[in-house]
Amino acid sequence: MMANLIARSIHDLTAAAWFGGSLMGAVGLNGATGQAKDSTERTRLSALGWKRWAPVQGAALIGHVVAGLAVINENKERIASQDGGTRLTAYKTAVTLTGAALTLYTGILGRKVEQLAGEGAEGATEPGPGSSKELASAQRQLKILQWTIPFFAGTVIVLGAKHGEMQRTHNVLKGLVKRSLHS
Repeated sequence: MMANLIARSIHDLTAAAWFGGSLMGAVGLNGATGQAKDSTERTRLSALGWKRWAPVQGAALIGHVVAGLAVINENKERIASQDGGTRLTAYKTAVTLTGAALTLYTGILGRKVEQLAGEGAEGATEPGPGSSKELASAQRQLKILQWTIPFFAGTVIVLGAKHGEMQRTHNVLKGLVKRSLHS
């Protein structure tokens, strides 16, 4: 029981770090660096902030997946036998992996922006008049992804809450009965 509690806690805390860090970066970091007086500092400072966050976010994603596997292993019988358990687990896995892939791609785009920071820009995700096509393209993609990633991470948290609700005694019984009636 203690191992499952630890795995669930790590699973939830890492999802919260992924969500909160991504949202804070989009709102706080990118918003604040957009106020820099020097246009080259806007992208450079944002890239530096995201670069410092990347190892924490990477560790959170890895911890989330590892803890998720432990939780699935601990609950595999209930997931397999409770109506909707397998389906919800599959959805949550797909959302997690898609969000993680987008997070990785965002890091790649962030490195490109960092390399081109000397061109200057209106903001972390807003090209300036002198921005190259390469910088502008990376920034436009980042502008969309900076809001997409918190959406995926938030969806993972909501699906985790749904999993938790499915474990309430009356929901387990209802799910098992429903499953047996369909068999």
